[in-house]
Amino acid sequence: MTTDHHSQRQEHGPLRRLLGSAFSILQTRLELIGIELAEEKERLIGVLFLGLAAMMLAMLSLIALTALVAIAFWDTYRWQALACITAIYALAAIVCALKARSGLRNAPIVFQTTLEEFEKDREILRRP
Repeated sequence: MTTDHHSQRQEHGPLRRLLGSAFSILQTRLELIGIELAEEKERLIGVLFLGLAAMMLAMLSLIALTALVAIAFWDTYRWQALACITAIYALAAIVCALKARSGLRNAPIVFQTTLEEFEKDREILRRP
């Protein structure tokens, strides 16, 4: 009786070690995902803050430029000057929108390092 129980324990030993190793690898990879997610969040918050500040300052400068052009050409070409400024703003908005769309389409893959580690793990497990 004790031999059967003892042999079952020995058979489960390698299986338990294998499962323990698999769970350890999975835990490490999940921790890596968490670290990458935290880094990405910090980066996005920083970019968002700087982008909002830049937009606010650009808007203030555009308002001041529009007022300056309108005042300078008020007596002679006020409508033409305002139409030109409006066209320039519209073209700049289109260029910015196209660049933003391009930036979103060409964004790097999120969790690239984690995916590479999973691929390494898969290759190691495929070896005989």
